[in-house]
Amino acid sequence: MTTHQQQRAAQLRALHRPGSPLVLPNAWDVASARLVEACGAAAVATTSAGVAWSLGAPDGDVLGRDRALAPVARIAAAVTVPVTADVESGYAADPDGVARTVAGVLDAGAVGINIEDAAPAGPVALRPVAGQCARIAAARAAADASGVPLFVNARIDTYLRQVGEPDERLAETLRRADAYLSAGADGVFVPGVVDVSTIAVLVDKVDGPVNVLAGPGAPTVGALADLGVARVSLGSSLAEAAYDVVRRAAVEALGGGTYTALTPAVPYGELNALLLR
Repeated sequence: MTTHQQQRAAQLRALHRPGSPLVLPNAWDVASARLVEACGAAAVATTSAGVAWSLGAPDGDVLGRDRALAPVARIAAAVTVPVTADVESGYAADPDGVARTVAGVLDAGAVGINIEDAAPAGPVALRPVAGQCARIAAARAAADASGVPLFVNARIDTYLRQVGEPDERLAETLRRADAYLSAGADGVFVPGVVDVSTIAVLVDKVDGPVNVLAGPGAPTVGALADLGVARVSLGSSLAEAAYDVVRRAAVEALGGGTYTALTPAVPYGELNALLLR
C-alpha cells in the first residue's frame, strides 16, 4: 500500500475527537461524495443502503463483496479526503472472508470500515460475541498486514434491532463494545440511540471513540459534541431524502402536471463542474 494511503488512514484516525466529532453525511456514489466533500466534510463515509439501492438491490448483505466495493473504489478515486466504507457484516461467512473483504477495501483506496454484528439471516438478530470478535480480529490482522492503519468501526445493533429487554440493552452494548475493542476495533458505533442519558453513559463507559447515528429526532451535532461523541453519521437518511424528491416530483408531474418538487435543486452547471476535475 502507498504512503499516501497510510497518510489518509492516519488522517481519518485523528479526526475521531471526543467533543469535536467527525460529522459524516454518508454518500452512495461519486456525485453525492463530491457534493459532501465540497460542503466541507473532512472525510467521506459510504452508506451500504444507499449503495445497494443505487445498484438495484436491497440493503442487508445482498450485494456481495465485488459489487459493494466497486462504488467505494470510484468514490475514493474521486475525492481528496479519507474514505471509510460501510461493509455491512463483512460480505463473508467466516473471518477469512472478512479478511478478504478488508483487502478489497484497501485495494479500493478506502482507509476505514464499518462492520456490524447484525446477523444477515438466521434465528438470532446478532452474531455471538465470540464469533464477531473473530471477524473483527481478522479485519484488524488483514489491515495490519497491509501496513495501513485502517480504522475499524465496530457497529453494535442492540438498539437498532431492539435486541432483548430494553433495560438490558445498555449492559449488553457495553459488553460487546469492550469485547470488540479488545479484538482490534478502533471505535464503536451504536445506531438507534438518541436518548441523551444513554449516549452519555456510552461515552463514559466505552474505552474508545463513540459514533452515533443522527437525523430527525436526534440531538444536534453540538449537543452530541457536548456529550463527548467522537463521530456523527447520517447513515442512509441522505439517500432516503434524495429518493423522496424523485417520488414527490414524479407524483406531482404525473398527477397535477406541475413541477414544484424540483426546486430547490443543485444547478446543472454546478453539479457538472463538480465532476469535471
